[in-house]
Amino acid sequence: MPKDSLRELYIDELRDLYNAETQLVKALPKMAKASGNDQLRRAFEEHLRQTSDHVSRLEQIFDQLEHKASGKKCLGMAGLVKEGAETMEEDYAADLMDAAIIGAAQRVEHYEMAGYGTVLALAELLGEDKHVSLLNQTLEEEKQADKKLTELAQQINPKSAKGSTSTSDISQQSHGGSKSTKAA
Repeated sequence: MPKDSLRELYIDELRDLYNAETQLVKALPKMAKASGNDQLRRAFEEHLRQTSDHVSRLEQIFDQLEHKASGKKCLGMAGLVKEGAETMEEDYAADLMDAAIIGAAQRVEHYEMAGYGTVLALAELLGEDKHVSLLNQTLEEEKQADKKLTELAQQINPKSAKGSTSTSDISQQSHGGSKSTKAA
């Protein structure tokens, strides 16, 4: 029998987010451990605490809805977590690893922001004012986590560029040219 109500869609989307958040509770400690930068490590540790709060808020919503929180695997998050794990297995120098981890983490944050934006809109349509408040709080925390990652990237990425091929070298190589040098 097809699902035919906005409430059913809302619950499915909440279950997807719940599973996504529980996957992150397992993944974030690994990201923190792989980080060479202390600020980045602390940011992941802080976001782990927030993610645990996100799980609790979703459980609170499910209690209010009188539904189980489980029942749906978030394949999107599973893919992002797998991609992040593969990144951490690469043999990058420390600063490059931090830059790569930030990229993986920001893809996760953007995925979560999209998911929370969706359920927030559905909660508003359904008149679930208590849920709107909880979901909006989480969405704002996800946005702040993304902003923090951007700030860290602005500090870390320039360090990762030192000693590597310059941007002009990369541009020349990608267009089939070679960097010329003047003879002295």
